[in-house]
Amino acid sequence: MVLNFPPINILIVEDNLEHQKITEYALRRNNVHGKFIVVRDGQEALDYLYGERSFSDSAKYPAPDLILLDLNLPKRDGREVLRIIKEDSSLKRIPVVVVSTSDREEDISYAFQTGAVAYISKSSGFDKFNSDIASVARYARVTEAR
Repeated sequence: MVLNFPPINILIVEDNLEHQKITEYALRRNNVHGKFIVVRDGQEALDYLYGERSFSDSAKYPAPDLILLDLNLPKRDGREVLRIIKEDSSLKRIPVVVVSTSDREEDISYAFQTGAVAYISKSSGFDKFNSDIASVARYARVTEAR
């Protein structure tokens, strides 16, 4: 039996171009179909989520079904962005996966305590990263299929 999952909108909040490309590659490799929207800093992520500044056209910039959020970002860091998302009743339903180079226990604990559904380390090597992205892809498909 082949399941056809609907395409999903994934907001990738990543300031490092190489990490962004690796993330998109891993998503595609795991058959995630949809629109990948990339923003490069925390303020741009919030502008996107609130439809502000250059993101006011909701047809062109749809609400994400999933957010992949780096912690170490310029302008507003990912910790602040995660907190704002999870405190906002209009945004908190969006699953957020933290994707970071940090393996610090404080960062991992903060992410989960604040509402992240998963934490993926970018420093664990591509095979592990790809495996973790595959898990996120499965989660995203199941969540969207509901």
